Amino acid sequence: MYVFAAASLWTLTCTSGNPYKITGKVTGAANGDTVFLQNRVNREFTKIKSAVIKNGEFTMQGEENETVNRYITYTKGEKKFYADFFLESGDINITLGENDHIVGTPSNEIYQDFKSKMGEINGQIETIYKSMQEPTITPEQKKAKNEEMDKLEGKLADIITLTMENNITNVVGVHLLKSYYYYIDYAKLETILAKVPAQYQKNDDIVRLQSLVARAKATSVGQKFTDFEMLTPEGKPIKLSEYAGKGKYVLVDFWASWCGPCRKEMPNLVKAYDLYKDKGLEIVGVSLDKDAKSWKGALKQLKMTWIQMSDLKYWGCEGAKMYAVSSIPHIVLLDKDGKILARGLHGEELQAKLAELMK
Repeated sequence: MYVFAAASLWTLTCTSGNPYKITGKVTGAANGDTVFLQNRVNREFTKIKSAVIKNGEFTMQGEENETVNRYITYTKGEKKFYADFFLESGDINITLGENDHIVGTPSNEIYQDFKSKMGEINGQIETIYKSMQEPTITPEQKKAKNEEMDKLEGKLADIITLTMENNITNVVGVHLLKSYYYYIDYAKLETILAKVPAQYQKNDDIVRLQSLVARAKATSVGQKFTDFEMLTPEGKPIKLSEYAGKGKYVLVDFWASWCGPCRKEMPNLVKAYDLYKDKGLEIVGVSLDKDAKSWKGALKQLKMTWIQMSDLKYWGCEGAKMYAVSSIPHIVLLDKDGKILARGLHGEELQAKLAELMK
């Protein structure tokens, strides 16, 4: 499991249409409770319209000349339900609760089918994850369950890619491209971006993804490293080029103190550094932290004694952007001349690669 950068939602023109009617129910809601139609930008909700539940149902009506991604929300005490859907001309039926169901118009039929398939697999992953927390589980059982989870993650990626490709000429496919691009390798992403209709090509988010692909190609395996400069924990400016291409293998580790998977992986890096620091390996940690105290505290707590740098810009980290890093932890392995040997290695795979290099 990896931490990924949060994706914002955006509005896209798709079809011309006018009237829409939303009817729906909210699990456990009472007559007199209120439901809101909202937009969401940068994780912030903005109310557009509201409806009061009467006789167990709510109704909203209006006009919409575009197909746009919107949210239906309900909050009462500690109960909070929200689900995104496509607001477009036609009759839309919504069931809001622990298991959302939104159908009735072409875009929502496609989107609901996608979310149902994703929900089923995510449910299986959650079940496996919970079983791995049992105190009696053996290392062999845990390894088998991890492999099972990896296969399910692969199925998720297949569903995302297939649905995206089948709908890339409509608003649903373009929305999925923006929201789930990090599941797709950059070569595939480049192919899908080329199929995006001309009307969306200048959209800010599509332009951003095109730039991401260009940076990924520039920092792909076989390319010379791209240099960047940040500050050490002591505030001293340092560059990657001070270590890369200087006759040592260099492992560039993109991580953050707030990243659970990064902390879980760190003992593996500590082991690698202890084994190979005197045999030609250097590690350069690039932190996506935004709080200097948390960053420095993690360095001591996790026993990270190698070179560290950060600009404390969180997901705006300049180094991470240059290397098209969209999830952490992420490893970029450089050879002695500064050429990129591998990306994304971790765990046993990383140890095996280092053992091969350090013979």
